[in-house]
Amino acid sequence: MIQANNLEKSYGRQLLFDNVSFTINPGERVGLVGRNGHGKTTLFRMILGEEHPDSGAVRIPNNYHIGHLSQHLKFTEQTVLLEACLSLPKTEDNRDESYKVKAILSGLGFSDDDLERNPETLSGGFQVRLNLAKVLVSKPNLLLLDEPTNYLDIVSIRWLTQFLRNWKNELIIITHDRNFMDSVTTHTMAIHRLKLKKIEGPTEKLYQQILQEEEIYEKTRTNNAKKRKEAEEFINRFRVQANKAKAVQSRIKALGKKEKLDKLSEIKTLDFEFNSASFTGKRLLEAQDVTFAFDSKTAPLIKEFSLSIEKNDRIAIIGKNGKGKSTLLNLLSQELSPQAGTVRHHPNLKLAYFGQTNINRLNQAKTVEAEIMDAHPDHSRGAARKICGAMMFGGDHALKKISVLSGGEKSRVLLGKLLVSPSNMLMLDEPTNHLDMESIDSLIEAVEAFRGAVMIVTHSEMALHAVARKLIVFDAGEVKVFEGTYQDFLDRVGWKNEEGDSPAPASANFPGLNKKNVRKARAEILTERTRAIGPLQRQINEIEETIAGMEKQIDEDTEKLLEASVKGEWENIKKLSGTIHKAKEKIDTLFKNLTALTDELNTKTGEFEEKLNEFAEVSKTGN
Repeated sequence: MIQANNLEKSYGRQLLFDNVSFTINPGERVGLVGRNGHGKTTLFRMILGEEHPDSGAVRIPNNYHIGHLSQHLKFTEQTVLLEACLSLPKTEDNRDESYKVKAILSGLGFSDDDLERNPETLSGGFQVRLNLAKVLVSKPNLLLLDEPTNYLDIVSIRWLTQFLRNWKNELIIITHDRNFMDSVTTHTMAIHRLKLKKIEGPTEKLYQQILQEEEIYEKTRTNNAKKRKEAEEFINRFRVQANKAKAVQSRIKALGKKEKLDKLSEIKTLDFEFNSASFTGKRLLEAQDVTFAFDSKTAPLIKEFSLSIEKNDRIAIIGKNGKGKSTLLNLLSQELSPQAGTVRHHPNLKLAYFGQTNINRLNQAKTVEAEIMDAHPDHSRGAARKICGAMMFGGDHALKKISVLSGGEKSRVLLGKLLVSPSNMLMLDEPTNHLDMESIDSLIEAVEAFRGAVMIVTHSEMALHAVARKLIVFDAGEVKVFEGTYQDFLDRVGWKNEEGDSPAPASANFPGLNKKNVRKARAEILTERTRAIGPLQRQINEIEETIAGMEKQIDEDTEKLLEASVKGEWENIKKLSGTIHKAKEKIDTLFKNLTALTDELNTKTGEFEEKLNEFAEVSKTGN
């Protein structure tokens, strides 16, 4: 258990925490949310002892191990596997548990060949993945993860989701991916208006609760202000009348005791829409048999790829990192030329392109306002200031130099530049990187409202579910167009293991198996898996539905309890309190049953996956 009491922290005139307290109980997996710059990473650093509060304290139990994802990239071993094994907890019999490390590295996208590479030769993204593997391997009492998905592709994110769902110890995670957070956490904790609020449940439940509380606060403040004004008018009117002296003094005393509630300050939110240009043709863009490789010595990243884009298309490009997603966007935007094939733009195509290379092209010496005006010199300064305001650079913030901005702020500047000129096609390469949850929500709303075609590269499954109606899928060494939504893809196709991406077990358990009978044997295993896993999954679904129904009933009973409290209906209060208490006890029992069933399901699923992997190996080798 971790306890923080009465924390206060400020940097100069910026106050981050004002008398904040919280507790992380055993087994809780907590999502930490809040706007960028409101103190999430600072709170992590205080838990780690790297920062100290101005007052208050964070109490950590003795012999309590905290693991965190470090951005410090320094390695001592000669191979990836040996480096990751450094973090394995010591066992009494010194048994070899490197298989656990291999499983985690494989899940994070390391191939068999990668395990023997020197860590120093890895890309920056894979070096961060190695650090993530090291902290997962160490099995700490508390796991602190600050934006762990930033360097992961969609397949690795899906693996990490399953891994964290099964995490038995404490976890606090910061991520801009709401879908990922809600799928792995049991509680949500928000830094909001210098305070900290924690509840059991997902982000949406917490934000709804905050919204309701602030609506009640604002109604109370308005009502109090009205009564205060009436009292002041009464005092001023009758102050000099002797026969009203007692009543006036009573009002003065009451007014003195009444706390004056300040109006809540406005929290700025990204609020914009893309400027849609008309298009009367049928196809904005056509690619025919496009092939591309960065050099003649390597296999093509993209081979004989064809695509046509119409004016209302919503296309997502998905797949592992390094497979060619951003390269495809560069080819389709004509920033790169293919070795073979053609890319044709309609004469009336007006393209708005958001990409990481574009962010790097921002002039570090210019101000936000100047960068916006440069995108469209005919725009007035007033028009540029409106765009700056929509991108949360109001007032003097529009005069900030690009060089002092954070990654998220630079992303907002680039979005602002896209808004200046009308377009009928958006190309968005990882637009959600560096944005907080609220800004991502605004971006998705703007993309959905855009009257034109959209192509987006993203690893955010929330964005994929919201936007995509057609997919370009990089998987199993191929790039293909999939007609359908992301959910259609998961249901009908799903992700395949790339060749060589994960260790294949030897086929010692199936010595007589060959290519001739592998299909029949594999079908039998799949049937056996359905019989074993199906009933477990149905039980899990029933329990989850029961819990959801009971939680909804608790919310309704709680509302009734509040109404009864206001009316002073003590018998009703007693009855409702008992009902809510019993329901919560029942939910606790159901959660324990759910955990046991989930563990059993994961164990059985793993066993069948191991068998199926052996069939895959036999299918490749033929013996």
